[in-house]
Amino acid sequence: MTEILRVEGLQKRFGGIVVSDNIHLTIGAGEILGLIGPNGAGKTSLFNLISGVLRPDAGSIFLNGQKIDGAPLYKRARMGIARTWQNMLLFRTMTVLDNMLVGPRDYAGESVTRLAFGRAGVRAAEAAMRARAMGILGRMGLESTASSMVVDLPFGQQKLIGLARTLMNDGPLLLLDEPMAGVEGAAYETMQRVVRQEAASGRAVCVVEHNVSFIRDLCSRAVFMANGKILQDGTVEDLIASATLTELYFGV
Repeated sequence: MTEILRVEGLQKRFGGIVVSDNIHLTIGAGEILGLIGPNGAGKTSLFNLISGVLRPDAGSIFLNGQKIDGAPLYKRARMGIARTWQNMLLFRTMTVLDNMLVGPRDYAGESVTRLAFGRAGVRAAEAAMRARAMGILGRMGLESTASSMVVDLPFGQQKLIGLARTLMNDGPLLLLDEPMAGVEGAAYETMQRVVRQEAASGRAVCVVEHNVSFIRDLCSRAVFMANGKILQDGTVEDLIASATLTELYFGV
């Protein structure tokens, strides 16, 4: 399995609170890794460190073998780190399609030089990007929402749109932060199917999720975190069967 992400000795603290305590982690191409643990374990903080929202106090992060822990957030996104957010961070008063067009790693219309000297090429690239966005929405059964304002859509569809926008970044690493929170029924099944498809295409996927059934259905491997530390790394069944982890996670 080709290694996509490697984290070595990652540390981060805020005053006396340690949110990442000597984290070591690898994720390979085509793998779906589950990241579980109680609230406050440091799971989202780890995503923030990997994606560039936070800078580590110590340690290293490698993407496809390239050291990236000094790169700013926007450069990491352009290198192919795509993520969702717990609160989705959608532009609620924009249309679904306009939200999708925020997501690509490289959008032709953002370049002043390309606009000045290659307008025809920019128009063609923008048309291709719109077609790509509609294709992703189609995979999720959301093509009919393209011209709708996000604020007018039900919560489950908004969660799917958050994932759809993230897929506009076609890079090698996909970080999903509690994608199933508040999602059920058809949206749940769609989320599972799309995540499997992305892994099958060769992306490395890491999922933070409290829905243990979702993790069990998707992941062959999972990591349990508590108090900023990785306490166990193994199969999902091994983690669920651990009495120590069950007590920490479920309080029983």
